[in-house]
Amino acid sequence: MSFIETIDPEIYASILAEQKRQSEGMELIASENYQSPAVLEAQSSVFANKYSEGFPGRRYYGGQDNTDVIEQLAIDRAKEIFHADHANVQALSGAAANLCIYSALLNPGDCILWMDLTHGWHLTHGAPVTFFSKIFNFQRYKTKADGTIDFDQVRTLAHEFKPKMILAWFSAYPRELDYEKFVAIANEVGAIAFADVSHIGGFIAAGLLKNPLDYGFHIMMTTTHKSLRGPRWALILSKWIVSNPLKKPEDTIENIPTRIDRAVFPWMQGGPHMNTIAAIAVALHEAQTPAFKAYAEQSLKNAQVLAKELLTLNYKLVTGGTENHMVIIDFSWTELDGSVAEKTLDKIGISTSKSTIPDDPNPPFRPSGLRIWLPAMTTRGVKEAEVKHIVQFMDQAFKNKDNEETLAELRNKVREFSLSFPVPGV
Repeated sequence: MSFIETIDPEIYASILAEQKRQSEGMELIASENYQSPAVLEAQSSVFANKYSEGFPGRRYYGGQDNTDVIEQLAIDRAKEIFHADHANVQALSGAAANLCIYSALLNPGDCILWMDLTHGWHLTHGAPVTFFSKIFNFQRYKTKADGTIDFDQVRTLAHEFKPKMILAWFSAYPRELDYEKFVAIANEVGAIAFADVSHIGGFIAAGLLKNPLDYGFHIMMTTTHKSLRGPRWALILSKWIVSNPLKKPEDTIENIPTRIDRAVFPWMQGGPHMNTIAAIAVALHEAQTPAFKAYAEQSLKNAQVLAKELLTLNYKLVTGGTENHMVIIDFSWTELDGSVAEKTLDKIGISTSKSTIPDDPNPPFRPSGLRIWLPAMTTRGVKEAEVKHIVQFMDQAFKNKDNEETLAELRNKVREFSLSFPVPGV
């Protein structure tokens, strides 16, 4: 940091301020986690200086001996961890990866069957405000009254619209998925089965949640910075779909891996960020360790305690609980909403994210839900007993949302609590 302090004191001050904010508060946002010091070090390495268009062994610039090594390590580790035949590690983010997948396997105007945004999906899966929606025809399925997937509706819509792709997984759904049902419906209509597991990639890597590729999905995408604890990036993982396993097909729809590589480069992107790919390789190495599995197991235990404690305090949860790492509070029957809840917790140093609930009556910037997860705090060492303290902090904040004096007292308690669980690398 001494170099930044000398060259650019303003940026240095902001970095220190952010370190302080993270150390003195809690990150309960479901798209955030903490990188290890080793991952941070790799991302700040001299690989940031290198331009490497192409793939290992097939680059458009010289001097690639070392970049080929780190990218191949990342590829091999990703394939092993996620039981994939092919891995592309160059996509710049989850949004970029999804666009690459669509463009690789579909034509403009093709139909994609996806979950309705208010029922737990993500913007990059065809929300009307995105560029994606202008290219493809998105049809939406929903959840039932209990919050679980309505597979009867999925099948009906699939046979009606004959989608080229059926999407599974979402950014705000607290249950495990029945991947076999998705695959069965996709096979009935000849659709590609695509799973976006960005939020649960780390738990799949640890062998604690189901892997869609093990259940017949053709392609899977995960970001690397959430439960996987890597840098902000994405992995695209796929299987060879061939009738003769001894011969890889040419450029046909069955050749998903080749189409993915061509879509990422040169169709959508130029040179990959080799420093980030080095950091991904390190994160994937860490994901193969007993320590990572212990973190993942503890994260799921913490989520169960979180849900139980909230239910005990009479909070209403979407789907009534959780089967993964995520809990969503439904405030639709109270005077609160997700936006007010988020801002209230911000005042005491707890970062969360507002969220829609199924068929949310409120607008997107004032939704009825609040999405919470604990893997980031689990990374810092929080276990079941501490989760109960966190729930009490939240409950007291909600009950005193207009009492600035009480909120200030809670802020001091949260600061003291948070400092006892250091942020990795800080």
